[in-house]
Amino acid sequence: MLQVYTGNGKGKTTAALGLTLRAAGAGLKVFFCQFMKNIETSESKTLKLLGENVVFKQFGSGSYIIDTPTEKDFECALAGFTEINHAAQSGQFDMVIADEICTALRYKLLCIKNVMKFVRNCPKQTELVFTGRCACDILIKTADLVTEMIEIKHFFSDGVSARRGIEF
Repeated sequence: MLQVYTGNGKGKTTAALGLTLRAAGAGLKVFFCQFMKNIETSESKTLKLLGENVVFKQFGSGSYIIDTPTEKDFECALAGFTEINHAAQSGQFDMVIADEICTALRYKLLCIKNVMKFVRNCPKQTELVFTGRCACDILIKTADLVTEMIEIKHFFSDGVSARRGIEF
């Protein structure tokens, strides 16, 4: 199945992390790939502690995309996409999580045709989880489950910065 977590609200990556914990606790193997991120966070430290049931990799340039992606952004996205393809086709993983892939598609770091081909060719026993703002219509239509996180109120609006262990 394909699960998509999208929207402007908080909780997309958190939902994917929760699925990872549940799957690992059930003895399933998870490949967790973060697109557009390349920083050590509380969740990256925790995922590395889960041992052999969870493989965690990041594919970001280390810089936030302001307007136009750099060549490095494209290279990192392609490397991540290659990794999730390999992970899914290897038969070693029960779940493949592509965190922020929807955002990578929004910035056109990846080609939607290639991503849809990946979804179609993914082994049926492999659960796919995609996260990120602005999931495109074809992903939403294709997915078996779509959850939109809607921001109603956020403390960032009041000037509260991201806090270790809560946002990162």
